[in-house]
Amino acid sequence: MSVTPRRRVRRAALKGVVCALVAVTGAGLTGCGGEDPDAGTNGLGKLPADTIQTKSRAVAQSAEAVRLHGTVAAGGSTYRLDMRLKADGGTGSVAAEGTTFGLLRVGEQLFLKADAGFWSHDGGDAKAAEKLAGKYVKVPQGDPVYKKFSGFTDKDVLLAGLLTLHGEVKTDGRHEQAGVRTIRITGDDGAGGSLDVSLEGAPYPLGLVRAGSAGTLSFSDWNKDFALKEPPKDDTLDYGKQLPSS
Repeated sequence: MSVTPRRRVRRAALKGVVCALVAVTGAGLTGCGGEDPDAGTNGLGKLPADTIQTKSRAVAQSAEAVRLHGTVAAGGSTYRLDMRLKADGGTGSVAAEGTTFGLLRVGEQLFLKADAGFWSHDGGDAKAAEKLAGKYVKVPQGDPVYKKFSGFTDKDVLLAGLLTLHGEVKTDGRHEQAGVRTIRITGDDGAGGSLDVSLEGAPYPLGLVRAGSAGTLSFSDWNKDFALKEPPKDDTLDYGKQLPSS
């Protein structure tokens, strides 16, 4: 049975009224002149900002492994990190003040690998620096270097400190990180930092801008395991209770 022009007009008018009502009430109906932005997502975008923050922190803390890279400002210095972390340690590189060094922690054992320039900075012992250069140097737990850098290898401590926005948390639209759709949440309209959380699959944090211009980080390889073991004995040096010039 065909539909008369009058009935078509009536249906169109009725649909216009429904869509106008949707626009006023904010109901999430489709078919009113636009796609549902949450279609095909994990639904995180429909949740309040504080709930998004809670869920993203929970899945991050429960993840077995993660890679993070970017910059972190701390203690008057800016560090560029490229670290892979899991519960019992981490490995990667850190760049700061014109030098780059490697960090490796397995359990409580922390190793630092750097060139002679790193070890001889600030008037350090040149002979000791040549000996340590290019080796995995075991860092004593009582040495200030251990306290200064071991945090960069501790997944739980690092994530707990980083994934905290300051001030009132709000949503700030949908974005994208490395081709993955995200929902962004901010603290104090961005002054307290911003965090992009995945709208695909588990709600993992994918991008962070820290409050006070204290760095920008990307997170990837969530739950992707990696090898973590102590370096070979012939490539390791134990300098004793305290490192030179540390």
